[in-house]
Amino acid sequence: MATRGERALSRCLARWRGIDPEEGVSRRLFAHNEQGARIVELLEREGRGLNLTLEVVDGIRCHSGGLRAMTAEGRVVGLADRVAYVAHDIDDAKRAGLLCEEDLPTDACEVLGHSSSERIERMVRDVVEHTETTGEVGMAPEVWRSMMALRSFLFANIYSKGEAKREEPKASRLLEELFSHFCAHLDEVPGEYRLHDADAPEVQVADFVAGMTDRYAIKTYEELFVPRVWSVS
Repeated sequence: MATRGERALSRCLARWRGIDPEEGVSRRLFAHNEQGARIVELLEREGRGLNLTLEVVDGIRCHSGGLRAMTAEGRVVGLADRVAYVAHDIDDAKRAGLLCEEDLPTDACEVLGHSSSERIERMVRDVVEHTETTGEVGMAPEVWRSMMALRSFLFANIYSKGEAKREEPKASRLLEELFSHFCAHLDEVPGEYRLHDADAPEVQVADFVAGMTDRYAIKTYEELFVPRVWSVS
């Protein structure tokens, strides 16, 4: 499932190219796994890229979703990604006061454990044991189902509602306005982002905006737009 940031940048790219942003293909014009591969192949080292093997880049490209990496190491990375975000998003939600341990699905916790450390250890051990036994990188069906039950719980109760969800339109608008500004002022995009795709300025801008941290994006937005709002009022 695409993140809010991926969807926002996909809409930006679609509009720039004169494509309906709601068309199926338009919704995946920007994908974080493909962008990760692009970063290491083209953008790192001030636009020179890194000297990585095909297998390593494939592991980055296939680390999420339903993609299958060509190597066992890449498939381990894909599983580690799922384990990490399920475990740590639960921890983050607890720290934010959005849920407590007792809110989690009972059946899943009976299999995986009743604390973050127990769940991580259970899932990691299961990957090792399952892979050693079967020769295929993966999890035992019961452990996989339990992990996915926690993921579904997070989507239903954290990602899709609450304060974080209410803030999403603001984040999307921020990204879209930054994108529009830098497409109109390409000279303000750092030089390393303009070394590639000279005939596609929207790609250069997407590279730049996607690489911003939250703090830097907010700071840049405020510098560009907040004074204009104040001057009008």
